[in-house]
Amino acid sequence: MKKRFFLIGFLALTSACNLPDSTPAAVSAPTQTPPAAPTTVSVAPSLGPTETAVPTPEPPSLYFTEEFDVESPYWEFFQTGGEQSPVTSFQNSTLQISISSPDTWLIGIHNAHSYKNVFVRAKTTLNPIGSAGLICRYTEEEGWYEFNAANDGNYSVLLGQWLSPGVVKYIPIVSDGSNSLRGNTTSEIGFFCEDDFLQLYVNDALLRRVDVTNYGLTEGKIGITASSFANFPMTANFEWVSVSEK
Repeated sequence: MKKRFFLIGFLALTSACNLPDSTPAAVSAPTQTPPAAPTTVSVAPSLGPTETAVPTPEPPSLYFTEEFDVESPYWEFFQTGGEQSPVTSFQNSTLQISISSPDTWLIGIHNAHSYKNVFVRAKTTLNPIGSAGLICRYTEEEGWYEFNAANDGNYSVLLGQWLSPGVVKYIPIVSDGSNSLRGNTTSEIGFFCEDDFLQLYVNDALLRRVDVTNYGLTEGKIGITASSFANFPMTANFEWVSVSEK
């Protein structure tokens, strides 16, 4: 699978309004002694309805299963390439990622915890015109490991590193194919990051063990990823994401 990298543009919106001045009418001076000035009374301004703050839910435990029943504030999504921004939505207990432009990809990071050794699993749709995947050991400073899979049988392991906001450098670690992925619309994929090795799983079967001693990532957050290829649009659905010790 090939990926390209683009810089994301940002939009800024501004608004302003001007109110016309009003000129009071002239009043003639009184011909008799005016009464004593009235006592000034301060009146508190009327306030609108009180808005009730929505409390942030407690973060999940260190090891958990995210079933996407409700939108979680602990997921943060970043576009890392492509002309159109992917759209994420929580619908019918599923995280849906819709991508409408070619060579576009998105990563989602769960910010609740950081891990050294961790096993991330997900049940997801695999698309022949795009990929879905998992992330471990994510940090903004050092980078992350990323496992991507598609139902045409191809898969890859990449080292991702931010160059600037919205611009990522990907270093290929492994790129190969497997019959265990080919033709499967929905699969359970797994990514076990343990010490200096990454283990790739499909439907609970070990696909490959990868030595990453030379890349040096030791700890970070977990996440998910989805991308489109030259053909588009594509949609990736995540039914659940599980985080465990092993």
